[in-house]
Amino acid sequence: MSEKPFWEKPLADLNRKEWEALCDGCGLCCLNKVEDEETGVLTFTSVACNLFDCQACNCTDYTNRKARVPDCVSFNTRNLKQIDWLPPTCAYALRAQGKPLHTWHYLISGSHESVHEAGISARGKVTAYERDVELDDYELHALELPKGET
Repeated sequence: MSEKPFWEKPLADLNRKEWEALCDGCGLCCLNKVEDEETGVLTFTSVACNLFDCQACNCTDYTNRKARVPDCVSFNTRNLKQIDWLPPTCAYALRAQGKPLHTWHYLISGSHESVHEAGISARGKVTAYERDVELDDYELHALELPKGET
C-alpha cells in the first residue's frame, strides 16, 4: 500500500517544505482587500502589495516580507482557520476544509503555469500597487475573484 501524496495529508502533518509547496502560486493573497464597515463584506481589489511581482505572482522578498510589510500574514495551521479572507480556490483553505486540490494546481497538473492558464491567479489582474493608490480609492479597484472550479 502506497503512502498518500503529502498534499492529501492533514495540514498539521506537513513539514515546512511540504507546507510551502502547497501554495498554488496564484498570488491572490497578495492583493489588498477592503471591508465594508457597515456590512462586514470583504472585497478583493486589484491593488497589490508593493513586494508583489505581478507576472511571476510571487513575493519579490519572501524571506524578509514580514520585516518589510509588517501586516503581511504568514499562514500556519494555528491561524489558518481564523483567516476568513482567503480566496475559495486557495490550496490552504481547501485542505483545511478537507477538500482536494483543484486539477489546475501544479501538484496535480505538473505545471506551475496551469494556475495562470486557468485564470485563477492574479496575473493580468493587478491595476496598481499600494504605493500608488490612496486607501480611500481602493474600492475603485474592486475585483471579482475567480470561482475556481476543477
